[in-house]
Formats: sequence, C-alpha cells, structure tokens
Amino acid sequence: MPSQEVEEIKQDIWQRYLEKTRKSKELTEKAQKFLPGGDTRSIAFYTPYPFFAVKGQGCYLYDADGNEYLDFVNNMTSLIHGHAHPQIMDAIRRQTEKGITHGVPVEAQHKLAELICKRVPSIESIRFGNSGSEATMFCMRAARAFTGKQGFLKMDGGYHGSHDFVQVNTMPDMISEDLPQAKATRGVPVCTEKDIFLTPFNDLNTAERVLKDNRDKIAAIIMEPMLGAGGGVPPQEGYLQGMRALADRYGVLLIFDEVISFRVHEGGLQAMADVKPDLTAFGKIIGGGFPIGAFGGRKDIMEMFDPNKSDSIAHSGTFSGNAVTMAAGIANLEIYPKKEVERINALGKRLTDGFNKAFEKVGIPGGTRGIGSLAAIAFTDKELSNSKDVILSMIPSFELMQYLHLEMLNQGVFFLHRGMFTVSTPMAETEIDICVETFEQSLELLKPLAAEIQHQ
Repeated sequence: MPSQEVEEIKQDIWQRYLEKTRKSKELTEKAQKFLPGGDTRSIAFYTPYPFFAVKGQGCYLYDADGNEYLDFVNNMTSLIHGHAHPQIMDAIRRQTEKGITHGVPVEAQHKLAELICKRVPSIESIRFGNSGSEATMFCMRAARAFTGKQGFLKMDGGYHGSHDFVQVNTMPDMISEDLPQAKATRGVPVCTEKDIFLTPFNDLNTAERVLKDNRDKIAAIIMEPMLGAGGGVPPQEGYLQGMRALADRYGVLLIFDEVISFRVHEGGLQAMADVKPDLTAFGKIIGGGFPIGAFGGRKDIMEMFDPNKSDSIAHSGTFSGNAVTMAAGIANLEIYPKKEVERINALGKRLTDGFNKAFEKVGIPGGTRGIGSLAAIAFTDKELSNSKDVILSMIPSFELMQYLHLEMLNQGVFFLHRGMFTVSTPMAETEIDICVETFEQSLELLKPLAAEIQHQ
C-alpha cells in the first residue's frame, strides 16, 4: 500500500498538471463529444489528458494555456528540424503559390527520389506514398509478387504501421516459452496470423530455426534495424549482418523498415551497419513535416511497379508524390547533411550519458538505450535486447514512468510517455543540459515512489 509521502507526491504532480493545463482540459471535454477519447491518434494520448498545442517554433511547443515545452517528441521523431524551420517553410510557400497537388508527375518527385537514392546505397529505385504504414505495406506486397510466397518473418513486438499484416504481435508474446505465437491485434482478421512467423529481435539462432523450417512459405524478413516503437533497442554487434546472411542462405528477401531509424546516419542505419537490404520503407523525416512514405530497393524488384509493363503492380494514392510534400522533403534533406547528422547524434550521446549519470546520482536503477539522436529510458539497469525485455521492464515501473512524464511536463520538457526522447537540429548543448537537469530533479522528487516499487 502506498505510503502517505508517496500519495502526497503523486497528488501534487497531478494537481500541478491540472492547474497548468486548464484550457487543454476544456478542449479535451469539447473534443470528446466528437472524437473518441478527444483525439484522433492513439499514441498521442496520455492520462489525465494531453495538452493541446497551438504553435510550434524551433524545438519548442506552446499549448492552449500559453505554456512552453522543450519538445523531445518532434511528432514521433518526424520533425528532424523541429517546428517551422525557415528554409522548409520558404520551400512550402513557394510551392503553394503554384499549387498543392496536380494529379500528374512533377519534377520535384524525381529530385527527392534522386536525393534518397544517392544517400542510400541499397536504393536503386523508389516510389512515394503517404505514410510509413503504406510504405511497409507495399514492401510486403512487392516481396509476395517477386517471390511467389506469402509469409513473412517478423520481429516479435516489432511495429511497422497500422495495416493488417503487420498488426500481428505489435506487443510481444509474453507467455510462450518456445517460439513466439502469432496474435492479431483486436479487429484485425485472424487469417493474418497464419502468414506471420515470429522471432525475437537480436536472436539469430531462433531466426534461422524459423527460416529453416518455413523457407518455402516465407517471402521476406521484415524488420526495423533497431526497434523503434518496440522500445528503442539497438542491434547487437553482427546481428544485422547475420540477418542479411540468413536471408541469402534461405532464399528470402530482407526488408528494412527505416521509417524511424533513417535519421541516425546520412544513409540510414543500414549504411551505418554496412548492410544492404533488398527493400526499404521510409517515412517521417523525408517529408519535411508533411505526410509521406516511400518504398524502394533493388531495381529488379521495383520494376514490377512500372506501369509500362502489362502485369505491373498497381500503386496509387490521391496525394502520393504531391508537390508540397516533395518540396518540403527536398528542403528537409538538403539541410540535413552528414555534418548535421553527426552533430545531433553527438547531442544524443550527451543526452544518454546525462540520463545515465542522473540515474546513478539519484540512486534509482535505470538505463538509457538507443542510437544517435534517438534515446529511450527504462527503470532497470539490466540489458534489454528485445521487445519482451522492454515490456518486462515497463510493467513494474508503469506508474513511475507516468509520473515522471507528468512532472517533466510540469517543468516544461515534453517526451513520449513510454520513455522515448528525440533530438532535433534546432537543439544545442543548452537544451540537452536543461532536459538532463529537469530529468534529475524529477527523479529526485520521485525517489520515494521508486523505492516503493523496488520493494514490492
């Protein structure tokens, strides 16, 4: 049973958030009349209610009550240059004067395609869509068409968007002692389960076992080169190279979902690891803040989408390749060269080192994982190698993370409530140090709650 001291700390944090965000509470109540839960994006929800943003500028967000937040969410990692970057905004304004979308090709499409192909050695040809979900969906469709097989090896707990065939085991199997068993998300057809085969991330032995037993059924391996939504878990040394070797050995394609991880290197995490997948899904940062997805890879695979061919695979979308998104995407990548990638990766290292020192100084078990400008915290000092490890670490500390999130919001720092922090280019060492200081102060306040959890 929580002590009086802990209850007072929790009540104080909760009450200060309610007082700080009164207008957001009013807007939530109005929104709930028309939107289930008051929002239209599940990941953006947290209790008691999210603050309502009215403006973003650089690395700051401003809410309906006039509060300022240092933004380490960046629209779920997509805003690499923060909010309203002048060069991107200029590109958008210039294009909107000429139109938003035209229904026919525009030159900016192949300009953005060329930028990506030159950055990423595995991309010989590419097509644009409207979301990362769409990108992974078409990677999988291409793999089925190219191989004639229907199945996929997916990481247990891996996330690849909202279409049906990847909405299987978005939460890892926490029960099975042997191979993870497929479980479709509520509302997803159960028939998807028969074509999804599962392996834990960072486990080459299990991956080979599944591929060996099902090589005639599996078209491709689909995986993030680091777990994003699955917990920010990086690949262990040799793991990605090992998955490439397994794909070759068992005659399946290798699909990398770099929707999140593309930011950590000029050529994506695949270039950092020197591994060439057959297909790659992109999204988020390549659109300059606008909705986008892209899929590309080997020319012999991608040419199946060539409409000049009588048996081509159809790929359309009302806003695919629209002129404004293309213009924003070009500007976005042009101001994200290797030097800038390395700079914010160094800031990410400063952030993770600062968090780890704070855990140690305050005396709360914890650790930080991630790569470059992506970081995720956990209230455990044990190594986390897959999504199941992440969930096991989160279960006992769920309430602690909830109150850490609210307290840091009270102090003006916004991070994703499951513990993820994203660095953007408007940030410098000053912003990183503010975040670390706020984190340490919040941990100090929550130390009695952490102590109670440790003794349960």
